[in-house]
Amino acid sequence: MTERTDGGPKFRTALSSLTGPLRFLLLSSFLIPLGSFMVLPFMSVFLHERLGMGLGAVGVVLAAASLVQFSGGVLGGALADRVGLRRTMLWALVIRTAGFAAFLAALRWPPVAVAALILTCCGAALYLPANKAYLVHGVAEERRPAFLSAGNAALNAGMAVGPLVAGPFVLSSPAPLFLVVTALFAVVAVGHARLPAVGPEKERSGSAPAAGQGLLTGIAVLPFVANGLAFYLYFHFQHYLAVYAVERASSEFYSLVLLTCFLLVIVVQPLASGAIRRMRYPVALAVGFAGLAAGMAVLAAGTRTALLAGGVLITLGDIVLFLKNDLEALRRSPRSDAVVFGQQRLAAGLGACASGVLGGQLYGFGERAGHAGWFWLFAAAQCVLLPPLLLALRRGQGTAPAAPDDLTPATPLTDLMEGTPVPDDAHGRIPGR
Repeated sequence: MTERTDGGPKFRTALSSLTGPLRFLLLSSFLIPLGSFMVLPFMSVFLHERLGMGLGAVGVVLAAASLVQFSGGVLGGALADRVGLRRTMLWALVIRTAGFAAFLAALRWPPVAVAALILTCCGAALYLPANKAYLVHGVAEERRPAFLSAGNAALNAGMAVGPLVAGPFVLSSPAPLFLVVTALFAVVAVGHARLPAVGPEKERSGSAPAAGQGLLTGIAVLPFVANGLAFYLYFHFQHYLAVYAVERASSEFYSLVLLTCFLLVIVVQPLASGAIRRMRYPVALAVGFAGLAAGMAVLAAGTRTALLAGGVLITLGDIVLFLKNDLEALRRSPRSDAVVFGQQRLAAGLGACASGVLGGQLYGFGERAGHAGWFWLFAAAQCVLLPPLLLALRRGQGTAPAAPDDLTPATPLTDLMEGTPVPDDAHGRIPGR
């Protein structure tokens, strides 16, 4: 009973064991999105108004950049598996520093802005899988949720503060802003160069060497598909809330909704990380998708109260889904942590891309019909109807195949689905550790 009521103290106890390098990594997990979100959220405005790009071209550039940033994570994980976590993070930061420096050149030669944006997104794709893997490297199973949620909280804090700091300067004084962000990334890169080397990470005993495996070898299918579906549904909110909320409230109220969502992730996910870890996987999926469905349905009302309440419900749902999918993927996959995080980023990218393509068509249809609220009701219906397909996937796989040195013969897939740890050797290690 005590374990279920002391989430806050247990979280603080877990973080109290952080070493100096991991504390620096958590600080970096704040500073990097802080710098990035001083620039990237304003890219559409900067490219269109400052550099004179047409909106169609801006849309293509931003779509390509988003796909690179998310789906490129699978390459980042594979690279970290080969050359090590610290080296991968360092290379990624050098690339991102060069990208933000190139924005300075874009003030004189506008086409350079496209290359600068793609560079920064390539760096992000390389960095995040290695960052998460370094954060949980050698960490006991029960402390991993606390460490991952602390990293997520730092990430969201940086994302929340960055636009507030940079908003007044993006169009009026972009050169000093780009210079400050470039310097920030250079300093963070120097700090990463001083981190202890970790890796290349070793595959678990009995596996083939990482160099001989494909990018998707050993993928944890159900968490991969569930993560893609979660991002597909969540990005209906991420992509289209702005146009919906600004028309019915104001840009200031939309910013308030976003800030509330960021604060929820920062505060709630670390405190709930232990409970999320203990949840059976089907229960976590049900709770998470129910939160998304309820939030989307509430948004359809279109009032200020509905906008805020819908954002809160959706954020609570994604807090459960995103963390639990990562934990399950780590638990099930035989690959290194960096590769697993890269595969999960690929799923996120595919889901976000599908949401941009299909969601845009659906929102446009609702808007032309004069009932944009229908879009949110249809999104809510998808949150209810699509997740049961995951159960069909589970049943269709029957039982999990036995593998050398890990699963005992005919280990039931239901054990894997429902969160029962399966030891992979005599010492009781969990697959993927």
